Amino acid sequence: MSGEPIKPRGGDAVPAQAGGAVPQAGTSTADDIAAFVAKARALSPHAPGAKGRLIFALDATMSRQPTWDMACALQADMFRETAALGSLDIRLVYYRGLNECRATGWISDSTRLAALMSKIDCRGGDTQIGKVLTEARREAIASGVRAVVFVGDAMEENVDELCAKAGELGMLKVPVFVFQEGHDAVAEQAFREIARLTGGAWCRFDPGAAAQLRELLRAAAAYAAGGRAALLRLATSASGAAKLISQMK
Repeated sequence: MSGEPIKPRGGDAVPAQAGGAVPQAGTSTADDIAAFVAKARALSPHAPGAKGRLIFALDATMSRQPTWDMACALQADMFRETAALGSLDIRLVYYRGLNECRATGWISDSTRLAALMSKIDCRGGDTQIGKVLTEARREAIASGVRAVVFVGDAMEENVDELCAKAGELGMLKVPVFVFQEGHDAVAEQAFREIARLTGGAWCRFDPGAAAQLRELLRAAAAYAAGGRAALLRLATSASGAAKLISQMK
């Protein structure tokens, strides 16, 4: 793929309706869930020699421009962290504006990802975390995903619906590492539950704190490329990795 942003497609990420809204997926039956879990395990990205795949999801609503620019500058550290562990592919997913949620193809070098991110500007709108989780589930089944990173500061959706989607990712053994900027209490409650249900971790970083976010992104990338063992090794020398591994079940 070219790497240019595309609308998430396939599976639950169905074509947009009039006005750009994405219709809600129907409730999964027990048989449906069992079927996609079985398929995902058959495609497990945790097998020896498998390429690490990480979904890097960002809130790109208007208030997020400073953090978007910071993440753009820091994303290369994720690739560098995994150089000794093997290759890492990253799929950027972001939402902004009125019902706009887009994803790139899988990207394997930081220069290309930085070029794409530099072309994207933040726009006002509500959060669309549910679409991020749906896209992660679809991609986990289609091609295997080791982890999801989500960076945001707000949550304006139905928390029970988000938890249902997070639970499905947990069944697929795809942890979500939620990195929250700021101190919004509603967002924190939802973010902590998403992390818990997926077997991931929640961490806060201060607004504009590049060093804190860098450590957290490095740790998530290490897990995506080398699994729990790689994260444990990094935790002996990096505080970000220690924070993540202390929460993971």
